[in-house]
Amino acid sequence: MITRDLFNEVLIKPISLGANKLCIVSGYAASAMAFRHLSRIQELGRPVSVELIVGMSASDGISLTNHKGFQKLVTEDFAGRFQCAYIHRPPSVHSKVYVWLKDDQPFKAFAGSANYTQRAFGRQRETLVPCDAAAGYEYYDSLTPETIYCEHNDAELLVQIYNDKEILRRKEAAAASEESEIQQTASGFESLDALPRRCVSFLANNGTLPQTSGLNWGQRKGREPNQAYIKLPASVYNTDFFPPIAVHFTVLTDDNKVMICTRAQQHGKAIHTPHNNSEIGVYFRQRLGVRLGNAVRRGDLENYGRTEVCFYKIDDETYFMDFNNAV
Repeated sequence: MITRDLFNEVLIKPISLGANKLCIVSGYAASAMAFRHLSRIQELGRPVSVELIVGMSASDGISLTNHKGFQKLVTEDFAGRFQCAYIHRPPSVHSKVYVWLKDDQPFKAFAGSANYTQRAFGRQRETLVPCDAAAGYEYYDSLTPETIYCEHNDAELLVQIYNDKEILRRKEAAAASEESEIQQTASGFESLDALPRRCVSFLANNGTLPQTSGLNWGQRKGREPNQAYIKLPASVYNTDFFPPIAVHFTVLTDDNKVMICTRAQQHGKAIHTPHNNSEIGVYFRQRLGVRLGNAVRRGDLENYGRTEVCFYKIDDETYFMDFNNAV
């Protein structure tokens, strides 16, 4: 029985033994976890692919944040290396099974209590045990006819995609269960205003907009000019509002874009997009109407109507970012 360091023991170590494909069945899953896992695999420089089936989607649906996050991973960030599908007809699947293949042959498998989430693989106690790889793959394969790929045109017709912004009240059973971390721990809140919120100014304490940091981090010689981060004040980074340094989290924006983020720099005072440090800079330049590559000025923010951005905490891995300038 594996009770410690599940991430490395189950999700990484088999690669060193020649495994090159991982097939996952998980009742619940998070796009931030997939990003963390795929990024770690990428660092190893091995040709490894991951295929995920989310099992409880037939009954509980998928949050818009995770749905868009999975789509982005499949079509952009890890295209050709990641595949995600949802069970779309009952009964739902609550299993957690991880099957490694070696050159398309079942090689190693694990089953147990750990969902494919960062909380399960590091922040709470879970167990996984080795199991028969052939049987595990047979189980995975038996579920594929009941799935639809997350990027398929009909995915949103066959699976309920619920909007994080509205924070729909979830079923009492889901809210009371351990899986409420994904389906969401915002369950029970009736409006966005009921969620914990932190607003962060882009301006320095003296009221100016920094020209070589924050939104203008890339405005230095030798840098990609759109590189940017969101600077957090001590009143935010010294709290547990955001996850610890190096833990990934998914951010849904008010215009329905998704970014995988993490905290970095000293004390975790900056929010970055680790896959591409320009993602935040490109996003805000497009919102502000600033030509890509150009510096952002205080006047651009004022003309837009916002000099700050607000974050709402939906759960430990999911946040909503409001930069709406509508009155």
